[in-house]
Amino acid sequence: MQDAYVGGWARESHLSAGILESLRDLNHQFLDLAAARTGGVARQVSALSAAQRAAAAGCPYALFDLRFQDDAHWRERLQGLRSWYVADRSAVDDQGDAQRDDQADSQGDDKTVGFVRLALFYAWHVASSEGLKAQLLLGMNGGTAVEFRRITLNQLPALAAIEAKHLSARWSGCSTYWNALTAAARRTDLKALRRVQLQGLQLAAAARLPGP
Repeated sequence: MQDAYVGGWARESHLSAGILESLRDLNHQFLDLAAARTGGVARQVSALSAAQRAAAAGCPYALFDLRFQDDAHWRERLQGLRSWYVADRSAVDDQGDAQRDDQADSQGDDKTVGFVRLALFYAWHVASSEGLKAQLLLGMNGGTAVEFRRITLNQLPALAAIEAKHLSARWSGCSTYWNALTAAARRTDLKALRRVQLQGLQLAAAARLPGP
């Protein structure tokens, strides 16, 4: 299963030069966000310089996560998006500007919401094409990718503020991976860093394996 996953990534990677470049930019933005926060991964990332974070960001997969493996979450969110958006828009219009600002603040700061907006647009773009790209790059389940394909671009901004609270580091519970990634970035050992980055594909493959 893991070999098939990595093999699938290799087969599709030649189609994804632009997509991978955009992903690297998103990874870099995410690491910059993480460096300003607290917690295990944030503490490790904050020890990196800007140049070291840029180097660490060059992974062929997302370093961030928005519950992309949670089919139930995204099915409920995306199937109800149209009716939710209409009702929410009417309520917000009645509340006025001050209450709109309060609502946005309760879901996340401006930088986080802005990043999530870009990440969701990227996810929608990747999921809009057939194949394994969404699974390979984002760890997105096939069912979630289908749901993303059913929504339109102008529906994405409504999701950003409410999904910002779900933004996290991918494999945040795997300290071995993040220790290795940040240590290699600090040493500015490009070969070692690349090895760690490619080892992340094994974590991505393991996440695709069925549970016991």
